[in-house]
Amino acid sequence: MKRNFALFVGIYVYMELVYHLASFGAQPFNPVLALPVILMMAAIQTALVGFCRKKGNLIILWCLLSVNFLIYAVQLVYLSIFKQPLLTAAMVNAGQDALTNYWRETLNAIWSNTGYLILLALPLVGVGLLLRFKILVMKSHRGKERLAVLGVFLGGVLTTVLLLVTGFHAKWEWYEEYQEFYDPSMVIERFGVLASVQRDALKDALPPMDSALDAWSEQSDPVEESQIPGSTPSSEEVPSSQVPSSSEEVPSSEVPPEDIIDTSPNVMPIDFEKLMELAETKDLQKLVNFMKGMEPTNKNEYTGMFEGYNLIYLTAEGLSTAAIHPELTPTLYKLTHSGFVVEDYYVPLWQTSTSDGEYVNLTGLIPDQQFSMRRSAVNEQPFSLAAYFAAEGAKSYGYHNNTLEYYDRHVSHPNMGYDFKASKTKTLPLEEWGDMIFPMENADSWPASDLDMMKATIPEYIDDDRFHVYYMTVSGHMNYNFTGNRMARKHKEEVAELPYSEEGKAYIACNMELDRALEYLIEELDKAGKLENTVIALSADHYPYDMDMKNYEELVGMPLDGTLDLYRNSLILWNSEMETVEIEKTCSAEDLLPTLLNLFGFEYDSRLYAGKDMLSDSPSLVIFSNRSFITDTMEYDRKTKTITSLTDEPVDEAYYEEISQQVKGIYEYSAGILNHNFYKYVKQALVE
Repeated sequence: MKRNFALFVGIYVYMELVYHLASFGAQPFNPVLALPVILMMAAIQTALVGFCRKKGNLIILWCLLSVNFLIYAVQLVYLSIFKQPLLTAAMVNAGQDALTNYWRETLNAIWSNTGYLILLALPLVGVGLLLRFKILVMKSHRGKERLAVLGVFLGGVLTTVLLLVTGFHAKWEWYEEYQEFYDPSMVIERFGVLASVQRDALKDALPPMDSALDAWSEQSDPVEESQIPGSTPSSEEVPSSQVPSSSEEVPSSEVPPEDIIDTSPNVMPIDFEKLMELAETKDLQKLVNFMKGMEPTNKNEYTGMFEGYNLIYLTAEGLSTAAIHPELTPTLYKLTHSGFVVEDYYVPLWQTSTSDGEYVNLTGLIPDQQFSMRRSAVNEQPFSLAAYFAAEGAKSYGYHNNTLEYYDRHVSHPNMGYDFKASKTKTLPLEEWGDMIFPMENADSWPASDLDMMKATIPEYIDDDRFHVYYMTVSGHMNYNFTGNRMARKHKEEVAELPYSEEGKAYIACNMELDRALEYLIEELDKAGKLENTVIALSADHYPYDMDMKNYEELVGMPLDGTLDLYRNSLILWNSEMETVEIEKTCSAEDLLPTLLNLFGFEYDSRLYAGKDMLSDSPSLVIFSNRSFITDTMEYDRKTKTITSLTDEPVDEAYYEEISQQVKGIYEYSAGILNHNFYKYVKQALVE
């Protein structure tokens, strides 16, 4: 029995080391939780292989070894593709999606990790040899042996519980990283595969640390009471220097009233007393207090600039600045270098990659763990873009040139107010869902053409008096090669002379199809006389995370691995008639929705979103998936625990602590809005 136990302990330690080396290289590893979990698992498996007679024990042994190999192998391959560990939510919600849509990427990941997969399989060979030479014997355990195994198992359980309880009360940093679970990739990197699996299984059982909602709302300065409870600020409540009054006579030496900029807060008439009454739980009450304590952004000279315009809003699959070339993608180049131009723009990678990227773009909120967009489908969405356009009598359309049911978009996007359609379906019966399929040429090509999507969908809305259209593109989807990527192959000759790797060339090539789609869109809008009155906004869902880092760095022209620069990207916020406006603030995809709401002159409450209007005078705050952040004056990389000043002055410790708490609060606030259907209560508390 001792040999069996030592064998399983040794196998787990070996597999943890191989996985860590393959996935993270020589990065630090914290064994504080891995070792007791390994003891528990080794004890369980030792007991199982001694439960039956010799033949039965052998069958159990090989089954356990195979399962162990699969756990580590699957995690290795999944992380290689998605840059996130495989969690229960992904297996339950997207298992079929992954098998049917990412089989090419899976085969490629298996091939590229063949060496490490062989290393993970070596324990099976080793056990076979030990059995062959009878060094390992599969006999039944006696009563005392079973008690000993039980004792080891209970010891592992008690050690784990003691560590977690102590970490909670002592507020140890490693416990926060483990329990808060904002970044699963950090958990699996710091603590290992088994500890990550345990954390995934116990995510609802572990006690959370102190909530930042209370702390941040207490230290924040709320808006003046006259600006909040029952009505938005009026000209009587705001100094006359801020709000024009048509009844006031303005001396000729002063600025005319029409030229005075309204800088009152972007808030809605919310009755917070009623909202607190509607909040039936402590969690909802925390959200109310946090919202009330938030500082809203102010209106500015760009408020209402596009009032009454049409909006075409795109989430671009896998797009980054590296794909934008002045000759090869001239439309992308033009649109990112005119209109509103943000030089310091970030698109963080979240846990559910594309779906979470969409969620950020469409909600202005930070995703909560996994599948936030899918989970939002059961919530009321009165403050979405589609809802604002509907309130002004405009119809909102949504399109995706891939399968209708992928990520359950057929449920989530109509819930946000879009008349949503896709180019095909795989599992949903056409007799029931056929109205949500638009006919498109080459719908089954992989990836499908964004240009074909434009040709198929523009006629549906171009003759409307006013419209809002949302597109989720797919032409820039991985893998980036000229064999499995139809869009890359389509433009292969045009990129042949580029001085990049084949993967780099293929990446630019497939994004040329998005460029052609935008070119066609602009031409059709112009033909219909709608271009001047239409705004085009585009943000990526994530950077091309499947690319080999060296090839991606070659395209970008600078080191990126392990830096926040990895998430730098480009933004399109453009109208054909506007002059170019450079935004010097550091911004991110979280900020795009509230920026659009302000530009279109919608009455909205800036405290309902994690992002802030890019054009307001609010300070910069870019938040990443692991709670790293960038402000106007500092950058904090939580993975490396590095604080970098962006000015000539050193970072003030109190300022760092304040922003860290604010970031944590915004995370919890975003999660609470999603998990408690908070917008439903806010809508009920609006003063008519």
